[in-house]
Amino acid sequence: MYKSWKIGAGAHFFTSWETFINRSIFLTPEADRTDRISSTAFNTWKDIIIPGNVNDNMTTDGAFRVHPLPLSMRKYLANYLGHAQGKLPRLQLIELAKQYPDKLECPDLTYDFANKFEKMEYFQHLRNAKFCLVPRGLSSWTLRFYEAFFVECVPVILSDQIELPFQNVIDYTQFTIKWPATQIGPQLLEYLESIPDDDLKRMIAHGKEVRCLWVYGPESEPCSAMHGILWELQRRVRRFQQSAETFWLHDGTVVNRNLIPFDNWIPPMPLP
Repeated sequence: MYKSWKIGAGAHFFTSWETFINRSIFLTPEADRTDRISSTAFNTWKDIIIPGNVNDNMTTDGAFRVHPLPLSMRKYLANYLGHAQGKLPRLQLIELAKQYPDKLECPDLTYDFANKFEKMEYFQHLRNAKFCLVPRGLSSWTLRFYEAFFVECVPVILSDQIELPFQNVIDYTQFTIKWPATQIGPQLLEYLESIPDDDLKRMIAHGKEVRCLWVYGPESEPCSAMHGILWELQRRVRRFQQSAETFWLHDGTVVNRNLIPFDNWIPPMPLP
């Protein structure tokens, strides 16, 4: 059994989840085990990180209205366009942009985002930098990570605890950068400025190869987020050996604490 949750609190909306669906595989974009440790049900060993849903206008061929700019035409070295949310990494980026306004675009969006940028205008700004900075917000992930791939800027992850979709098979070192959140300052811009455009082009090319996995496309598509999720689910069939409520016998049978095989386990409640 699997269940999809759209936010990190996830299964805690179902207060008795630990009794009834504790062995379910949870699908969630938020793999946050730090800020809300008392309210998150996420378990990195069994649950699946799913991509956030990017704007259809960026991903549907017939409506793709945001075209990447050549690297030589991009105004900024890097950008961060988003709410500060009172989070230190985001506040540090805002201050850094004040020191280096010609290199880093980072407006202080302290009020509703729609009042500052219309969605398409936001993407026009997003594409105008070589690097898209992805600091953590209220949780470890942000939709900006996925959006960066469709304007072809290199994501720079500033979220130390982040877990990414399909990370067992995708080598994120080939097309993203992960930088310590404790090292946000001029040294970050100096490092990004030192990277040759040829390396950026290589990283962007790799990113274009995998970005289809962020799109919730139809079944007819050869590559989509759903294909990736189904693959992850297949990998997890009867692979619960690390649970304190899981036991196994000499013949490989996996059982619960009452020695009932999981294949025969019936939850004590009607399921839809």
